[in-house]
Amino acid sequence: MEGPTHASAPSAPVLAAYSYCEAVTGTQARNFAYGIRLLPTDKRQAMSALYAFSRRVDDIGDGTLAPEAKLVRLEETRALLGRIRSEEIAEDDTDPVAVALAHAARRFPIPLGGLDELIDGVLMDVRGQEYETWDDLKAYCRCVAGAIGRLSLGVFGTVNTGGLGAAEAARADEYADTLGLALQLTNILRDVREDAANGRTYLPAEDLAKFGCSEGFRGERMPPGSDFAGLVHHEVRRARALFVEGYRLLPMLDRRSGACVAAMAGIYRRLLDRIEREPEAVLRGRVSLPTHEKAYVAVRGLSGLDARTISRQSTRRRI
Repeated sequence: MEGPTHASAPSAPVLAAYSYCEAVTGTQARNFAYGIRLLPTDKRQAMSALYAFSRRVDDIGDGTLAPEAKLVRLEETRALLGRIRSEEIAEDDTDPVAVALAHAARRFPIPLGGLDELIDGVLMDVRGQEYETWDDLKAYCRCVAGAIGRLSLGVFGTVNTGGLGAAEAARADEYADTLGLALQLTNILRDVREDAANGRTYLPAEDLAKFGCSEGFRGERMPPGSDFAGLVHHEVRRARALFVEGYRLLPMLDRRSGACVAAMAGIYRRLLDRIEREPEAVLRGRVSLPTHEKAYVAVRGLSGLDARTISRQSTRRRI
């Protein structure tokens, strides 16, 4: 994959815009921020700009505006993305997120169409779309999370993949997309009660029916006869399979980019472990990891241990 375009060093207004985006990331996305702090400055800035723009889109979808007003705001945000894509944003523009993302897109080959996909996914939320099957939900997840994986890969780039071969290296976008799906499905499991309180149920209707959970997740207890633990374990197995596939991206990344991905994905994998051990915990409140455990995951990622392990596993699968 093509590397950075080496745009000129950021001006003072651009640095200020990046600082704003990093502040948004640090306060609004603790897990994400934990991963990107392992990146060199230029990549960390670009990832913060991507997050800040994505957060703006998500906040519109999750906000208190009427649906009609949300649709207008999302289309205004899409128009702003068009201006960024057309390089119409001046460095002294009053929107720091637009300034930072425009600069990042000149620095790195970021596929900005992925942000259009994110907007499409949030439009599904605003319109109250429901998902009958995993394939239906997967299409949504590809918009709101798979696209973020592919956008991130535009910043990370790929390195000489050695014995992986050209065919395997060509699947980097696919693996980034799949890892995004794994993270999103983990989020959905973690947030089932919070989403239900907002009138949203993401898990496939056919899965809910299979485990007697079609009534939803508004309370701390499920109705008699339901098998909530069975439902959670079913979705956990699905998420684990996605992690296994998506982790094949790691050997394709440089050390620090690989550490970033391994840290973010590792945090979510351990979160998945907690949900699997105590499924009903997600009905009582948000499940999270303590800071010391996140630090351990970051150190493990920076050591390259996860990348080396996945590389060996990939090699064995090809033999």
